[in-house]
Amino acid sequence: MTSSDQSPMNLALALAAEAAADGEAPVGAVIVEGDRVLAAERNRMRALADPTAHAEFLAIRAALAARGTGRLDGCDLYVTLEPCAMCAGAIAHARLRRVYFGAEDPKAGAVENGIRLFEQPTCHHRPEVIGGIGANRSEALLKAFFRGLRTK
Repeated sequence: MTSSDQSPMNLALALAAEAAADGEAPVGAVIVEGDRVLAAERNRMRALADPTAHAEFLAIRAALAARGTGRLDGCDLYVTLEPCAMCAGAIAHARLRRVYFGAEDPKAGAVENGIRLFEQPTCHHRPEVIGGIGANRSEALLKAFFRGLRTK
């Protein structure tokens, strides 16, 4: 991991911490085109009363709007947690070049775990995937958040 990889992930981790502070699952996502941040989002499912308001989904929508296109060719996604099936599908449809993720999600992840969407023959676009970027910090945020829910 280079220092240029760390900066977007640091932003995603900060957004994840903001989400946790607002009672949302701590996931943050950043989409970059070269050195330019196109979108930076966090989970907002509770705030928007929308089960699709995952950080990745919101970031993809914002990045598409910022580019004024229907695809994100040449762009990279940094997300603090392995994407779920819904988000992995959106990533494939948006044609993101690379996905950097922090913590693996053995229960709901769909990239390195679960259905491994990008490995399916029906998946029309397979981004390069690099896991483990900022994993320790992401895992710590997730554990603290869910520990807090159990003690309420």
